[in-house]
Amino acid sequence: MTSNANGTDKHRAYRIPFDSSDAGMPEKGDIGAKAFNLMIMAQHGLLVPPAFVLGTELCRAYVADGPSALDGLEAVLEEELAHMGTVMGRRFGDRRRPLLVSVRSGAAVSMPGMMETVLDVGLSPDAVQGLIRLTGNPRFAYDCRRRLVQQFAEVVHGASARPFDALLEAWLRREDVSHVNELDSEALHGLAAAMQGQFETVTGDGFPDDPMAQLTATVEAVLKSWSSDKAKRYRALNHLDDTAGTAVTIQAMVFGNAGPTSGSGVGFTRNPADGSNALYIDYLPNAQGEDVVSGRRNALGTAELQRRVPAAYRDLVARKEVLEQAFGDMQDFEFTVEDGRLYMLQCRTGKRTPLAALRIAHDLVAEEIITPESALQRLAQIDLHAIETTELAPGEDSVLLARGVPASAGVAVGAVVLDPARIDEIKGRGQPVILLRQHAETGDIAAVSEADGLITALGARTSHAAVVARQLGKPCLVGCEALRIDASLRRCSFGKTTVNEGDVISLDAGTGAIYAGAVPIQRCKPETLLAEVQSWRDHSASAEMDAISEPRSSAGGG
Repeated sequence: MTSNANGTDKHRAYRIPFDSSDAGMPEKGDIGAKAFNLMIMAQHGLLVPPAFVLGTELCRAYVADGPSALDGLEAVLEEELAHMGTVMGRRFGDRRRPLLVSVRSGAAVSMPGMMETVLDVGLSPDAVQGLIRLTGNPRFAYDCRRRLVQQFAEVVHGASARPFDALLEAWLRREDVSHVNELDSEALHGLAAAMQGQFETVTGDGFPDDPMAQLTATVEAVLKSWSSDKAKRYRALNHLDDTAGTAVTIQAMVFGNAGPTSGSGVGFTRNPADGSNALYIDYLPNAQGEDVVSGRRNALGTAELQRRVPAAYRDLVARKEVLEQAFGDMQDFEFTVEDGRLYMLQCRTGKRTPLAALRIAHDLVAEEIITPESALQRLAQIDLHAIETTELAPGEDSVLLARGVPASAGVAVGAVVLDPARIDEIKGRGQPVILLRQHAETGDIAAVSEADGLITALGARTSHAAVVARQLGKPCLVGCEALRIDASLRRCSFGKTTVNEGDVISLDAGTGAIYAGAVPIQRCKPETLLAEVQSWRDHSASAEMDAISEPRSSAGGG
């Protein structure tokens, strides 16, 4: 653990893996849940890329004092990067063996997707050439560069993704390919240069090629994101402390976009929709983690991960048990596979539906991971009597429009809304609404909380927006490839069937089915699970009564 030159605590950096001989384990409130959990994973022998974290005190100082709170921080960053480089056998900004880092937010209480992340920081033109020398893979190096330029524009400068996405689409058309992974190294080199030109057009600034300038600007952007509108809305919605601040975790990059035996994914140790005890994974080959959680791409599942990188899949199965034993609960985790080797990038207690919470608590007790008393505490804020399984009961005349990928449990019947601004208007007429989006962004949280269901054309089950929908108990389907949205005409289509805004549809987040019109709903109570929970309560109440009625032994003797 190090502190800055003048000894003030706000610039203190904590290293991961944590050296317990250096000092006592820091508190979660000081370093954020993300860094705290990384330390625990490393202590349990999981492969975690080295990192260091700037504590939440720096964020509180930044909110109070502005940019002056960062005076003197660069010296701390240089010291920590030098140590990380020694561990990795690389050097930040080096022309031969460059070290690149990710910069991530991390509050004490998880806020999925509400604050910022930037990957590939430190990739200057010199470092691009160094990465090519190091890997022999120019395609990979230019892919990292174009990603950094776009993320830096969006996160540091607050630019829209649209001009960059439009440029990418134009480049794909020019090269006559359907996906960026099909571009060769020459095309990606040109795309990276075009992205930099777009950066200058959109921001009015030149892209900073000094690695330290990239890092300091990114750290400041992450600190600013604590005070963003969407972060404030999320904290208000979930009754979280608005003054706690975020930590900033700076971690050595491992690369899911390094080739066909690399990839990135997000998973849950159990199904967060229904609680069943099975790995629940979204995986994208030859991709970085933001591709999965952004909601802009459809992901592959567990079977595809097992087929493409079987050794990494076997490692992940083994890590499932380690994670649940270490944290005592179902975990949501992010991982990268680099050239077939599995790295764990973060984990946190997974958001889940009330039904999943009930089943997971029941099963963890049965597996002796937690006690019935602990399970009852976890379920205390849930209205167990309101939990039910629901499914649509289509008739012979029901019209199936399309199918999506289930991302949350439940069903919804309501009017189609394509513009979040119209939700209040339609709900004001007493109608439930189903929000349809090309891809849901975390900025849509207010709209998702108001809607009765969500369908997206793109996105993965573990994208940040899907996680938020699940936490809010909203039925959600993602990756509905048949869906086309024409917001200007206020209509959409599922294949050849046109649906206007305001038309009623029905979605079943259990089966993935979407029907025209209102379809009847079947409801069922999870009676067996509820009876088991009631038996815990009865046993707990009986034990309390026994403790109260047990006579006290008298002091002294006759």
